[in-house]
Amino acid sequence: MAGYPPPGPPYGNPTTPYGQPPPNPYAPVPAPFGGPSAPYAPASAPGVKPPKGDKLQQQLPGAHAPYGVPPASGYGNPFASLMPSAFAPGTDPNIIACFKFADQDGSGFIDDKELQKALSSYNHGEFSMRTVRLLMYLFTNSSSRKIGPTEFTSLFYGLQNWRTIFERFDRDRSGRVDAMELREALLSLGYSVSPAILDLLVSKFDKTRGNNKAIEYDNFIECCLTVKGLTEKFKEKDTSYSGSAAFNYESFMLTVLPFLIA
Repeated sequence: MAGYPPPGPPYGNPTTPYGQPPPNPYAPVPAPFGGPSAPYAPASAPGVKPPKGDKLQQQLPGAHAPYGVPPASGYGNPFASLMPSAFAPGTDPNIIACFKFADQDGSGFIDDKELQKALSSYNHGEFSMRTVRLLMYLFTNSSSRKIGPTEFTSLFYGLQNWRTIFERFDRDRSGRVDAMELREALLSLGYSVSPAILDLLVSKFDKTRGNNKAIEYDNFIECCLTVKGLTEKFKEKDTSYSGSAAFNYESFMLTVLPFLIA
């Protein structure tokens, strides 16, 4: 179809009925996807000792620091991973307001239920708890079910981008994308899937269990999250970009299970 990117090959398959393969089978996902958040607290200069006593207490999650001000941290502070990140200068005020609306205790973190409420309040749609937890898992790279300002900002912009893509390929404005529209949407994100995988995705994420053979917006987000997450986990093992990777049993289970039990 004119105006859309040429399809790419499935992983590990040099030929495909869709057409000529792109130069790189791992086409990069447009920003803001996939970019890891900056560390919560940078290491201090050599020779600076960790904070003690009341100074350390001020850095704990219970201490309410102003938004946008990164907490102080000493080198080797065991609580660094529990501290909230900060909104970068120039962050859209609407994003900050949305986060504060959900973070009613002022801790600098929001949990899965608060995130679900925040996204709904900003007209991102009514997401299932499973979709919300997948979002948190992929944008924090952890199963803690807590998200701070930096990750929330990336997540927020990511959802805006996904909605734009969904609306672009929902050409009949039905509120759903069919199999071919889904394939083109995934290609625009840099993910090429085979016809067999495409059929599985539609069957899995069609709310009518395959009767409509189409996916609505909230399930489209979950579908994209699953394809994105599994692809990135696969690429960590496929260091040569060959389309093949070796997993032992433990690695395979740790890769797949978070997407099944979110």
